[in-house]
Amino acid sequence: MPLSSARSVAGDASAKGCAREPAGSPRSTDGDLGARRCGLAVRTAPAGGRAPASCTADGCIEDPPALADGPTTTGRLFLFVSPAASPEPRLQSNASLFGVDVRGATAGQRIAVAPATPGSPEATLADLAPGEYYVQALYNRYTEFHRADGHVIWAHMDQWEGQHFARSPGNLHSVPQKVRVGPGASAELALTLDQIIPPVVVPPDTAWVKRLKFQSPLLSKFWGRPMFLGATVLLPLGYDAHAAVRYPVLYIQNHFSLGAPFGFNPTPDPAAKKSWARLRAEAAAQHLPEPVLPPGATATGAYGNTESGHEFYESWTSADFPRFILVTFQHPTPYFDDSYGVNSPNCGPYGDALLQELIPAVETRFRVIRQGYARLLSGSSTGGWGALALQLYHPDFFGGAWAFSPDPVDFRAYYGGVNLDTDDNAFVEKTAPGLEGGGRSNRRGSQRAAVLGMEDGRFEWWKHTPAGPDGYPLPVWDLSTGRIDRAVVAAMRANNFDLRDYLARKWPEIGPSLAGKLHVHAAATDSFYSNFAVHLLEEFMQGTTAPHDPGTFRYGPPASRHGWQPTTNAELLQAMARHVAARAPAGEDPAAWRY
Repeated sequence: MPLSSARSVAGDASAKGCAREPAGSPRSTDGDLGARRCGLAVRTAPAGGRAPASCTADGCIEDPPALADGPTTTGRLFLFVSPAASPEPRLQSNASLFGVDVRGATAGQRIAVAPATPGSPEATLADLAPGEYYVQALYNRYTEFHRADGHVIWAHMDQWEGQHFARSPGNLHSVPQKVRVGPGASAELALTLDQIIPPVVVPPDTAWVKRLKFQSPLLSKFWGRPMFLGATVLLPLGYDAHAAVRYPVLYIQNHFSLGAPFGFNPTPDPAAKKSWARLRAEAAAQHLPEPVLPPGATATGAYGNTESGHEFYESWTSADFPRFILVTFQHPTPYFDDSYGVNSPNCGPYGDALLQELIPAVETRFRVIRQGYARLLSGSSTGGWGALALQLYHPDFFGGAWAFSPDPVDFRAYYGGVNLDTDDNAFVEKTAPGLEGGGRSNRRGSQRAAVLGMEDGRFEWWKHTPAGPDGYPLPVWDLSTGRIDRAVVAAMRANNFDLRDYLARKWPEIGPSLAGKLHVHAAATDSFYSNFAVHLLEEFMQGTTAPHDPGTFRYGPPASRHGWQPTTNAELLQAMARHVAARAPAGEDPAAWRY
């Protein structure tokens, strides 16, 4: 939300209706909250108090905040409320969340969080049900960006944590307090932002895993301040011993992570722990039926054919396994933990930065086969959309994309199953089989998006929509009413973000270069309803001509959910190796990387 529409009340604006009393633990205090009347007063640490260092032994915080000596700071104040004490409310995914913008806060200042403060899932703070809760305040600090497009905006500068504001270095938070919501209280409950989140500890390089991070000239120019790109690289067995060999490369797009690709982990799993993939493989080896899923489990994640990190390590280091270089991108934006890997009005030239800066940096440092046939793409969810987009936008530069549960690839089946061309409102329920609950899902997601403010945690629109007159992203639909903005939809399509539409318009030009390169996988039931868009994409591919290329489409079993994939990661790489070998041009020897 633009700060011009901030709802915060700065200064000595104490909210009444809360009682507070000391508790036995130094990490919490007890109090009462007058039901439907109580607000909170949050203050920054007092002048002369505990100020954060910008650097520690673990690393540095970009643009560190001032706590004690007078400069103002702008951001968004969040209140986390949970009936559970552990972990801290800010680290609980199911905690109730309330948010308010803050402009120009100073050390020691009091900021009122009124009963009418909007929240999720509760509509407002006043709507908390009677009971006992743990309450914690967190201040998400914003940076002022003077962008190359002429706009000046405030947003959170990622600290290499992947835009997780609840654990972003430099952000401030309070000690959790235990409170009781109910009638009869009359005093104020105060929380003090006197805790500082420390810098991220980047895992050290190993013989297998290497990391890159550098300032991007393209992105820094757009955002008007230093911006960074990075990558985590997994090297194959025998990389140093086979110094003359160059390897095919898989560029993996998923949400921000500093972990090794595919969870690669040399540390053995606990003796009694086996992934669903391992249990399935053992049953097949003994000619037994596939194991039955545990009660309540669905075929996704650990139960969706994805092996554990150590099981993948065992495959990666085994004999006769294809030798690849695996690369995961780090490309967080001021709005979200990844950019989708494309150029966009609100995030700038991330697509150019990946193609012109990050990938060349990887391929200069490591012995990659620098030809299109040997550059592959994969990703799940957001990364699935990004992998498809990169392949479609650069059909010769990459040799194939494997997308799993991609975000909506057709605007006729957008989030919640909404048809952005014919539907007027994203909150209206549909009656078609499989689309039940889509309107409710969109309504709840929109409510949370409004509370998060500049942090895009639900629809990830910020990469795709046009910027408004104030420089901030325009939503596809009104977050309060659900009314779809046709002008925004048209602008998104004009920028080629409706991938099925882009493919249909460009097929005569790019189709010959894409033949055999598109592999799309979707769950039977996707929590974001994106499987319906995959079906529409498949329908288009089935009708292609000159050339006719139906692509490869696979759908999960009835129990499958968002994130499902049909094979283990090791099996995926085996298939990719066959794909690369079959397309190697004359003079290339795939046997060189099959040692």
